[in-house]
Amino acid sequence: EVHVVESGGGLVQPGGSLRLSCTVSGVTFDDFSIRWFRQAPGKEREGVACLRRSDGRTIYADSVKGRFTISRDNPKSMAYLQMNSLKPEDTAVYSCAVALFCDGPRSYWGQGTQVTVSS
Repeated sequence: EVHVVESGGGLVQPGGSLRLSCTVSGVTFDDFSIRWFRQAPGKEREGVACLRRSDGRTIYADSVKGRFTISRDNPKSMAYLQMNSLKPEDTAVYSCAVALFCDGPRSYWGQGTQVTVSS
């Protein structure tokens, strides 16, 4: 059985930082690209970052470029999203997914973790 579990969300002030973690089990972690998504109330799910399995290239949405960093630790089957210079508009439920390709569908995904940026 495949499990994808996110952690690390919370309340942070504007300009602050958070590091989200994603733990994956039940699949060969190295075989997949890692994608982070977010969904704010009343808005569609948005892909914010991807780390490509084939060459390690990272891809970011324009809205987070320069502020967010995606990474992975293959031996631990974990992925991370370091979020700096957070803005109120970054408030959303953030979820992690594994996928064969950064521009393809999610294979497995978690329930998400809430990130709230507010003073």
